[in-house]
Amino acid sequence: MDKILNGKSILVTGGTGSFGKKFIQMTLAKFSPQKLIVLSRDEMKQWDMQKEFAGIDKKGILRYFIGDVRDRDRLNLAFQEVDYVIHAAATKIVPTAEYNPFETIKTNVLGAMNVIESSIAQKVKRVIALSTDKACNPINLYGATKLCSDKLFVAGNAYAGIHDIRFAVVRYGNVMGSRGSVIPFFIEKAKTGEIPITDARMTRFMITLEQAVELVWLALGDCVGGEIYIPKIPSMKVVDIAGAVSQTAKQAIIGVRPGEKLHEFMIGEDDARHAYEYDAYFKILPDIYNWHNCSQRIGQGKKCTEGFSYSSANNQEWMTQEQLQVWLKNEYPDYDTVR
Repeated sequence: MDKILNGKSILVTGGTGSFGKKFIQMTLAKFSPQKLIVLSRDEMKQWDMQKEFAGIDKKGILRYFIGDVRDRDRLNLAFQEVDYVIHAAATKIVPTAEYNPFETIKTNVLGAMNVIESSIAQKVKRVIALSTDKACNPINLYGATKLCSDKLFVAGNAYAGIHDIRFAVVRYGNVMGSRGSVIPFFIEKAKTGEIPITDARMTRFMITLEQAVELVWLALGDCVGGEIYIPKIPSMKVVDIAGAVSQTAKQAIIGVRPGEKLHEFMIGEDDARHAYEYDAYFKILPDIYNWHNCSQRIGQGKKCTEGFSYSSANNQEWMTQEQLQVWLKNEYPDYDTVR
């Protein structure tokens, strides 16, 4: 990874979000990139981030661009002399997407097209797009737009022509503690004495921001183009997440929200036909242009069996309440008072 990241210019769309900030923090701490560029549309978040990162940006390599992935002209300017693009910008809250479908499509689908076209035009070398477990067998608009985005980035490798560019995707589940996710929501609700639970049977994949960043690093170093990377991560019942947050707050069943699943999938049975297993992750190879037969993409992977699926319900690894409580104590200084 030193050879991959040192001396490179890296741009993160949605760079002021939870993932973007963690990616930049970890990359600054471990590697020596030439430039790290934050592209986002909220000037106050950028202002706050500049103050927050002033102490760790020792070499002054951070750059801040106001811009929107919906604006291809702005992307063309921002992507000049950039080696890698990490595409993290998205409209991602499920109910928000359900009630604002036009806006969600503009950001998640048309924005993905703009990123692909600008990356090719500006001779970017590698693009890693962030996806979600909701893109597998989607039932909500957010998942459907991210599935569409995944397809665009996979096919983007065929649009590159003579340009030396690789597009790949990372797909993972509920990022613990990220903005808009269930844990900070439960922490706030626990203070009222009642935590709303949509369904007692519900399960979710659990991944830390650090693991999410490491998966992107893996994809940058490994991808040939068109792969979807999926980490092996634990599952947890939503009622157990609530129980770890507070053992005293009442759990109130309120019913499944619009577009919400009981269980999430990251690999469906149809995906499994072109999926390979590795020690710490899976890789879905593209089923277009016969790319799934590429030995360089497969590497040391073991073909997934017929009918295999990777779901938060059938997962072989589960996170306990005690394990989550250890994480909570590290991430939330006032955790004990919440309980």
